[in-house]
Amino acid sequence: MSPVPAIVVSDLSVEYPARGASAAHVALRGVSLRVEPGEILGLLGETGSGKSTLARVLSGRGIPKRATDPGPRITGGDATVLGHSLRRARKRDISEITFHVGFLEQEAANTLEPTLTIAENVSLPIFERDHGYSRRAAGERAATMLDTVHLPLSVLTKYPYELSSGQRQRVALARALVLGPSVLVADEPTAGIDATVRDAVIDLLGQLREHRGFSAIIVSHDLAVLRRVTTNAAVLHEGRVVGYGPIDDVLAAPEHPFVSGLATALKPPQKRKESRPQSATGDRTRTMEGQA
Repeated sequence: MSPVPAIVVSDLSVEYPARGASAAHVALRGVSLRVEPGEILGLLGETGSGKSTLARVLSGRGIPKRATDPGPRITGGDATVLGHSLRRARKRDISEITFHVGFLEQEAANTLEPTLTIAENVSLPIFERDHGYSRRAAGERAATMLDTVHLPLSVLTKYPYELSSGQRQRVALARALVLGPSVLVADEPTAGIDATVRDAVIDLLGQLREHRGFSAIIVSHDLAVLRRVTTNAAVLHEGRVVGYGPIDDVLAAPEHPFVSGLATALKPPQKRKESRPQSATGDRTRTMEGQA
């Protein structure tokens, strides 16, 4: 029997309902994609393309518990996460999803609780699940996770304001991984992290995939990060998938004007210059210069 896909998104449409004077906003329009066990999918797109909305919905955190709650609504299609339909999800299903899916939201460095120590921040998901969990065991787990994201144990007793933005980002990543999820949804996981440590974080994601059949969706504007760690990539534009497949294949043979523009923008300056067609005047000028 083949393994159940980690994530299946089928013709998914998501809308933010009208609130007060604000009109309804359609964030996703007929999105389809698939993440197999052990696969890491990259998400690319401009600001407002819907990639962060897709990430939050697939993490299970973006689904309102009550009809009156703010947040995005699934208006078409469906998404299945670890076998659970998000459109038909009950409270128990959402609890199951959020236990097995770690979520690193956008600007995660700013989401730490300022009045809690770093150890308490990392352990927070544990105590949200089990108020009676051993504090000693939770502290040991927090220490293990900080070591995993290459932070010294001396930060355990510090508070978020005492750390740099890059260090707080790694604390947030440790918190997202503390329950040992089988899927990670991460929105800009390397934002603000020093280049040398960034490589270690990328390697960590690769190791999790290799050793545990770990799956992930990584939202990033950093092409180098996506090339190193992803299996496939999806390009979003105005809420639609306009490119899908191995990242270099998508950029090498764009099928949508936005992907074509993205591919050009991501080329090194010299490559962009070389790819521009030369005018007849320019060709004649170089010929004359060569004869002089």
